[in-house]
Amino acid sequence: MRAPDVYDYAVIRVVPRVEREEFVNAGVILSCPAARYLRARVELDEARLRALDPAVDLEAVRRHLRALEAICAGGPGSGPIGRLPPRARFHWLTARRSSVLQTSAVHLGRCRDPDAALEHLLARMVRPPRA
Repeated sequence: MRAPDVYDYAVIRVVPRVEREEFVNAGVILSCPAARYLRARVELDEARLRALDPAVDLEAVRRHLRALEAICAGGPGSGPIGRLPPRARFHWLTARRSSVLQTSAVHLGRCRDPDAALEHLLARMVRPPRA
């Protein structure tokens, strides 16, 4: 059995009113260089976001989240950042910024299946806890 690969991840946060520093976790970016893997999965809970800011521009937030996913995927239609190597894209996406979309600090883990790790992180960090 092969050893687990190291991966990095960051949680995608939507900060509707940057000055208040309140946010909703909306997705995860996971990079596993050994597996040549870079993906973002988004599951925006719009009701939770509206609770923070009833006037939030949901269409703009959705558009920015789709752009983030496209940059992770790379290839045609992902813009100039999407043409960078995967590791450079991950670092660009997780750079500190003061905007409506932000990411957490970068954390690391080990896995044999990056898709399963991403699903686990979504369940733990993004989806509401189950009773």
